[in-house]
Amino acid sequence: MNIMTLNGYKAKIEYDPELDQFRGEILGLNGSADFYGKSPAELRREFRKSLKIFLEVCEEKGISPKKGYSGKFNLRIPASLHSAIATRASAEDKSINQLVSEILEQSVRQ
Repeated sequence: MNIMTLNGYKAKIEYDPELDQFRGEILGLNGSADFYGKSPAELRREFRKSLKIFLEVCEEKGISPKKGYSGKFNLRIPASLHSAIATRASAEDKSINQLVSEILEQSVRQ
């Protein structure tokens, strides 16, 4: 995945063959904002503009720009995987939640 970061905001970058341009979509917003560019420099400029406009609109409307998360989600996995995770967590003197949180955190930091 191609990610561009600006002021703590991240955008997913993809190529749009129909427009022959790169498209950026700012992630984690309480709404949507995208931008286009033919080069990395143009993408950064357009990212900055799009984010600025989005933040101004949020301020005008009195809403938080970032999507809120509860810290909870349901995950359905095979029983055999659940058993293996529980065994490993127990062997490491951790809860399943601790173990899985650590593994997920390592995964997104790579």
